[in-house]
Amino acid sequence: MRTPRLILLSFLFLLPFMAFAQSGVITGKVTRAADKSPVPVANVFLSNTTAGAVTNANGDYTLANLKPGQYQLVVSIIGYQDYSQNVLVGSEPIKINIELQPKINQMREVTITTNANWKKNYAQFVRDFIGTDENAKDCVVINPHVVNLAYHRKTQTLEAYTEDFLVVENLALGYQIKFLVDTFASDGISHIISYSGKRLFSELKGSKRQQEDWHKKREEAYYGSAMHFYRSLYQDKLQDEGFQMLKFTRSLNPNRPQEEEIMEKRKYFTDHPQRDSLNHWIDLENMSKYYREFLDRVPMPPNSILYRTDQTGVYAVNFTGYYLYVIYTKKREEVDFKDIYRPLDMDNFETTVITLYRPYLFDMNGVVFGNSAPLYEGTWSKSKLSDLLPVDYTPDQP
Repeated sequence: MRTPRLILLSFLFLLPFMAFAQSGVITGKVTRAADKSPVPVANVFLSNTTAGAVTNANGDYTLANLKPGQYQLVVSIIGYQDYSQNVLVGSEPIKINIELQPKINQMREVTITTNANWKKNYAQFVRDFIGTDENAKDCVVINPHVVNLAYHRKTQTLEAYTEDFLVVENLALGYQIKFLVDTFASDGISHIISYSGKRLFSELKGSKRQQEDWHKKREEAYYGSAMHFYRSLYQDKLQDEGFQMLKFTRSLNPNRPQEEEIMEKRKYFTDHPQRDSLNHWIDLENMSKYYREFLDRVPMPPNSILYRTDQTGVYAVNFTGYYLYVIYTKKREEVDFKDIYRPLDMDNFETTVITLYRPYLFDMNGVVFGNSAPLYEGTWSKSKLSDLLPVDYTPDQP
C-alpha cells in the first residue's frame, strides 16, 4: 500500500489583537469603512465551526448558542477584504462592530494550462486536500472551478487558492463545508502537504437512519484524532482517553540519497530504459529514511510538553531534542507507514510522530493555530477534509 504523504496544517490567525470576553452570543454590525453604510448579505462566521450568519439589510448579525473557547471571527463578502479577529467566548455577550475595506486585487502568478492539465491538477488537489479514504468517496465538490491551480514542474509542487468559498458536501459525516482556501501546496519531492484557510460547517438534513450513520462516523473520526489528543492533553486525561506520549529519536539514513535525486534518477532511467539501474534506484527509494531509531517506552506526563500562556484558554506545546511519538491504544492502524518506527513487540496501534519546528499554540477546542504548525507523520497525516469535524463538535462520552 502506498504510504500517504505527510501533512502540515496551519489555520492562520494572523491578527493584530485579541478580543477577550465571556460570552455565548456575539452580535454586531458590518459597515463600509469609507462611509459607514451597512453591508448586507455578508458572511459572518466562526472559522472551523458550525456557527455562521448572514448580515441583514442593516448590516446586523447574531451568532448564538456558542460553545466557550477561542475562535476566529471571520467576515467575508465579494468585493471586500476578508476580516478576521480572535474572540474568546465565555458567558457574557460580546458586541463586535466591523468595518470592511474594499478589496485590492493582489496579483498572483498566472499559469496558462490546457483543460486536460487542469483536470489532472484538480484530481491531485482532490486527493491531497479532500482525501482518498472511505469518507472521501462520499464527498461531493459543488463548485470545482472556483479552485485556482498552478503546477510547478521544476519543484513538482501543486499550488491552489480560492477567491470564493469552495463548497463540499461530506455525505459521510453529514456536513456541508464552505472553505476559503488561502494557500495550498502539495510538494511532490518532500511529500509534504500544507494549507491554510477559513471554513464554515453546516449540518446536512437527512433521514433518521442517515442521522444515526453520521453520528457514528463522526465519533469514529473524532476518537484518536489530533483534536481529541489536544483536548485530552490540557485536561490531563491522556491515559484515560487512550493516549500515550513517548520520546523518540532518530537520524537520517546516510545510505539513502535525497528525495529529489531519487526522483530525478528514476525518471531518467524510466525515460532511458536501463532495468538494472532503475531497479537500483527503486531499491534506494524503498530504504527507510531513518536509522538509529530509539523509542523511550516510559510514558511522558502532559506537563513535560504543555505550557500555559498569558491568554486564557490558550496553551503552548514545546519540546526539544526529540520527536513526540503519540500512540492511541483504542484503534489499530490499517495503513503501513514505511517510515514510522515500530518496535517488534509493540501492538499495531494508531501512531503519529510529531516534528516540532518551533513552539506552537492550541486552544480548549483542541485546534492548533498561529504562525507555526507541527508536522504530522503516520495516522494524523491521513486526516484530510473528509475526516475533519467542526471545532465545536462534542462527542458522546464513551
